[in-house]
This record gives sequence, structure tokens and C-alpha cells, in this order.
Amino acid sequence: MEYRRLGASGLMVPALSFGAGTFGGRGPLFGAWGTTDAQEARRLVDICLDAGITMFDTADVYSAGASEQVLGQAIKGRRDQVIVSTKTGLPMGDGPGDAGSSRSRLITACEDALRRLGTDHIDLFQLHAFDAGTPVDEVLAALDTLVQAGKVRYTGVSNFSGWQVMKSLAAAERYGRPRHVAHQVYYSLIGRDYEWELMPLALDQGLGAIVWSPLGWGRLTGKVRRGAPLPAGSRLHRTAEHGPPVTDQHLYAVVDALDEIAEETGMAVPQIALNWLLQRPTVSSVIIGARDERQLRQNLGAVGWSLTPGQTAKLDAASHRPAPYPYFPYERQEGFARLNPPVFPTPGTPVGRLQRA
Repeated sequence: MEYRRLGASGLMVPALSFGAGTFGGRGPLFGAWGTTDAQEARRLVDICLDAGITMFDTADVYSAGASEQVLGQAIKGRRDQVIVSTKTGLPMGDGPGDAGSSRSRLITACEDALRRLGTDHIDLFQLHAFDAGTPVDEVLAALDTLVQAGKVRYTGVSNFSGWQVMKSLAAAERYGRPRHVAHQVYYSLIGRDYEWELMPLALDQGLGAIVWSPLGWGRLTGKVRRGAPLPAGSRLHRTAEHGPPVTDQHLYAVVDALDEIAEETGMAVPQIALNWLLQRPTVSSVIIGARDERQLRQNLGAVGWSLTPGQTAKLDAASHRPAPYPYFPYERQEGFARLNPPVFPTPGTPVGRLQRA
């Protein structure tokens, strides 16, 4: 397993990490993801560790804390072998203090997560959403308290916009608070919006991308194809409305390209989709999930090989979408690239050729 620095920090993380969203399985959304219990989870953790996957990602909102509980049981007795990543900020109840990033909420959420995980520290503690109602310095001061107490090692964010990330980073620099080192983002062959603003920001500011839903909310598993109904066992029947949107036309164009490369390489469609992501700038780790051992072992096949430049170009072309404003006026203007350092993925630049931070 390849290890990469998490952004500009000193923390080394595996190129693939494991998402524990399938652990616990409570409620209509997370129950559809999976219902892995502690015994099954321990087996999946065994496989991950044997393969060099040492980072495990969860969140308090996943199955109302059950995911953290099951993960804690699965890593019991080997805490020193793993990197634990969790998130907080989304609603955990209907009370006024059950969501957001206030000082009270963050400290309570961290203590609750530590208890559920059965550990004395969290390696990466991430804000699951931006809280516009809490002053940024209050958020950073609370995180600083947790870092100084040894309960949190590194901090990050998830699903922030560009201005929200920069506001947090600027305040951290101004007030001498711990600086976020990671941004957990949605990024896939059928969802490349990350590249237009957040990727250049990450390159400039030293943020490592931790990619969630790299298979496009289960659409790039190789089971969804043009002219065929959704497989009976697909979680898309119950969860499609909750995931990132994509048109059928765009999805099938990408799947067609994946199928062609699968025939050329003998690799499975999800392995190709994951391998493409591993070549992208700023990507520190790609989160893979699995409801069973078979899925996990298949996803592990995404590492140890690389797409050719021609195959990468084919996927780039099939997955390309017109740039959003304010980027689209310059997408086809070669002169625009002269205004930006070469390291930045300016509109129209093949991102696969850029150096990863």
C-alpha cells in the first residue's frame, strides 16, 4: 500500500482508507448502506490491515453513533496500528445544541466519540459541515482546546465551499490556531466539481483531499449500465435521492469508457474508477466501503497498477463537463493559463498531468 502525506502535514495516510458507514446500520439511509456488526467489522478490519489500509473513517451521525461503536469494538486491542478519522457537526437530535460547531457542541461531540470508539484520542477530527451561526474563531478555539488536551491530533473539514475553507484557514493563521490539514470531499468520475475551485485551493493551501463516495454513490460498481434496469440488490433503489445527482446520459458515457478499459486491462470497473482518482492532484486518500469481504477485496485491487496515459485521457474526455461560472468564459482560452502558475488545474488543463501536492 502506498502512503501519502495528508496535505502539508506530517501525517502519513494510506492511499486507500476504509469507510465505516456500513457499520451499525440504523435508519433508512444508513441501514441501506449496510448492517455490519462488530464480528463482521473485525474481519473487515483484519483484511484492511493485512493489505496496509490503516485509516478508518466514520462520523457520529452514521447510524446515530452505532458506526463509531462498532468500529471501536473492531479495533479494540490494536489501537496503535490504526488511524481513526471521525466527523461531527450534522444533527444528532432535535435539540438546539445537537448540531453545529459551537464550543459546547464540539467538546461534547468529541467526548462522546472517544467513548463510543473506546479510545483516548482521535487522529483526524473533521467538521462535517460549515456552521454559519458560530464565529469561526470560536470553532477554532474549541478545536485548539481539544488538540492541546491531546484528545485530537489533526483537524479537517468536510463538504466546505472554497470561501468557507479559506475563512477558516485565514482565521487559524491570524489567531495561531491549529490549521486544517484535510478536506473530505465528494469526487468521482461522474462528479468532478471538486477540480474547479477546491482543488486549486488545496494545492495552494496544502490541504489533502480525502475522497468520499469515489464510485459515485454506487453508480460505478459495474452493475449499472445503459439499457438495463437497476440490479435488485442495489442500494440506489432506496438512496439515490440522497446522493450527488448525475444525468443518465453522463453516467452511461463514463460507464461505456470504463467498460472499454476493463476489456483492455482485465480489471473490474470499480478498480479502474478508483485508480483514476488515485492519480489526481491533492488526493491523499480514497475512502472505500464494503458491505462484505468480497466487495472489500475487489476494491483493494485498485492499487498496485496504473492506468496508461491513453486510458486516463479516455476517462478524462468521457467524464468532462462544461466548467461552471466564473470558469467557463476561460475554459477554451489558452491565454488564460499564462495568468496562473502551471501547478494549478486551470480550466482546460488535463488535471492528470499536474503534480500532486
